[in-house]
Amino acid sequence: MHDMTISRRDLLRSGLCGAAGLMLPGGLRAAPAVSAPRAKAVIQIWMWGGPTHIDTFDPKPDAGYDYCGPLDKAIGTNADGIQIGQSLPLLAKQADKYSILRGMTHGVNAHETASYMVQTGRKAGDGDVYPSAGAVTSLLKGYDAGYKGLIPPYIVLTAPQGRFSESGFLGSRYRPFSTGGDPKAERFAVEGVVAEGISDDRQRGRRELLHKLDALGQAMPDSSEFKALDACEKQAYDLILGDAGKIFDLTAEKDAVRDCYGRNTFGQSCLMARRLVEKGVPYVTINYKGWDTHKQHFQTMRQKLPEMDQGMSTLLQDLSDRGLLDSTIVWWGGEFGRRPKVQWDPPWNGGRGHYGNAFSSVVAGGGFKGGIVVGATDAKGEEVIDRPIHPWDLVASMYELLGFDPSAMLPHPQGKKIHVYPDMAAGLKKGGRLKEIMS
Repeated sequence: MHDMTISRRDLLRSGLCGAAGLMLPGGLRAAPAVSAPRAKAVIQIWMWGGPTHIDTFDPKPDAGYDYCGPLDKAIGTNADGIQIGQSLPLLAKQADKYSILRGMTHGVNAHETASYMVQTGRKAGDGDVYPSAGAVTSLLKGYDAGYKGLIPPYIVLTAPQGRFSESGFLGSRYRPFSTGGDPKAERFAVEGVVAEGISDDRQRGRRELLHKLDALGQAMPDSSEFKALDACEKQAYDLILGDAGKIFDLTAEKDAVRDCYGRNTFGQSCLMARRLVEKGVPYVTINYKGWDTHKQHFQTMRQKLPEMDQGMSTLLQDLSDRGLLDSTIVWWGGEFGRRPKVQWDPPWNGGRGHYGNAFSSVVAGGGFKGGIVVGATDAKGEEVIDRPIHPWDLVASMYELLGFDPSAMLPHPQGKKIHVYPDMAAGLKKGGRLKEIMS
């Protein structure tokens, strides 16, 4: 018979502490002060790979077939004078809730560098690896700032983004908890919280077995180190078996609600994001893959755009109906856009390449006004011709609405003086914060 002894260290390595392990005492850093926020939370819809602006929120129906392909129509919205792509009819009915940033630009066409710039609001290459907006929010609105509860303050649905280090020099404490699993499945198997095929009774049995086999812990009941681990274990199992973990149980929602979001991974991720911010989680990223459309772009758009339209429009309406949109920023966008001129030749067969010169983002809620377009591109969507918006302009605008202190510094391991606000960095070409759409 194999040796069944399991140590406390093995318990921690097994992942049973999961997200709750982030709450181990020690090493806490005082967070900079924050001012009164207008936004309490952010839902980031991260369009992994880079969405095309021409087919979504900056249509160019007169540019011709080599630019539009079969998506050559623009449709009106419920906001006067604003048109969006023909494949987004449901979002057209919600345009009064969001503003479109058509002047986004950074000029970078590489996934990794562009992702880093958009997520952090910082330029690459100055010797530091900066934290993403989610990690900064985790610092300023997370456990160091009085956040309560067992659900981590920064969550990614469902897979890690993988293009950059989310927490940068802040360290692993501020990395996101990536759920894994698939929210459209019969049971959303959240890593470290919900084990697929394992009932709650079996989880309780496993815990009892671990306690019986923990000879070292039983021999040292007064150890302060083991008491800290006991507290961590209790938090982990409270998350697994208690009320906190039930937030991930989408079967608690009415079928009609789930149907409205769409019974697909993105739609159910939008629903999960709403449940999380409703619970008080300050930063949720939906890592929405599938937008790196070098080949057969329009075939992919036939499936992806209606899916996005349904899930995102329902999220905006649901947040509004529940009184959450006023305090929740919804941020849609990717690392860049797609090349406006279609590559019809093999092997692309109607693909769009990377394009950082001009692209679009969308913001809603949390103090951002709706029904407004900021910036403009030329007739073919190739260059920004009015009100350029850089990643640091957008990130700093969100920080202002979240109430972050503009004089505060990020805690740097080498003691460098680095402002929380990226647009206060020297040498950045700036369009300025988005005052025209900030309440």
